[in-house]
Amino acid sequence: MKSLDFDFLKITWVNVIDIIVVAILLYYIYSLIKNTLAVNLLLGLLIIFLFYHLVTSLHMDLLSTIINKFMSVGILALVVIFQPEIRRFLLHIGKNTFLQKNKTWWGNLFGSKDLERDNLLRIKPIIDACKSMKKTRTGALIVFVKFYDDQLFANSCEIIESKISKRLLESIFQKHSPLHDGAVVIAENKIKSASCILPLTDNEKLPPQFGLRHRAGIGISENTDAVAVIISEETGEIAYAKQGRVRMNVSFGELEKLLNKDF
Repeated sequence: MKSLDFDFLKITWVNVIDIIVVAILLYYIYSLIKNTLAVNLLLGLLIIFLFYHLVTSLHMDLLSTIINKFMSVGILALVVIFQPEIRRFLLHIGKNTFLQKNKTWWGNLFGSKDLERDNLLRIKPIIDACKSMKKTRTGALIVFVKFYDDQLFANSCEIIESKISKRLLESIFQKHSPLHDGAVVIAENKIKSASCILPLTDNEKLPPQFGLRHRAGIGISENTDAVAVIISEETGEIAYAKQGRVRMNVSFGELEKLLNKDF
């Protein structure tokens, strides 16, 4: 009786690493597209793929040719369709690199105490403005970015280029102000622009009480490395959006820690 050959069952450490890397990539992709329209797009592409094989097996030449022409664009179509998800995927990877994770360690070598003191000076007028707007239930959306994208913001905003000020933030979001309807963008230790129109999130599972202000804050945090502070006009509650996720009922102490960490 001949012995069976089980060579195909041999697993090397390279195979294990390969499986782990693929699993990590699949997890990242899933975390980025869950609760978004990308899931529906993937299902649509899967249905088209299965339908193509069905009509091919039935020798329906005309339909096969049409679908084949559609599928021939392949990777280019996927890049166009999933451009926001690909952008978020690359941003997500960049945020989790070794250097980003250890920026605090680098800061300890080059004067982190000075940086922390400067951060507190920058954050204080923002916290004070949030306290005042929470008390008066003034709706606000403040976006913090590390790098100001002129193409993204300048085309839909009023340029301010001003020092961060409690009174300026309050006056911008005062309901009779012509600039109150939109977001304020803060970068490079300045109020760069106001009345900004931001992309809304595609997340279909957000609470129904979330209005355009919350959806815009979450949307900008999905598509860029920005974080957003949202003050509800109805309740005065403060929310904090980062990487497409939102933290509700943020206290001023928590807000200071979050901004000190991310800004």
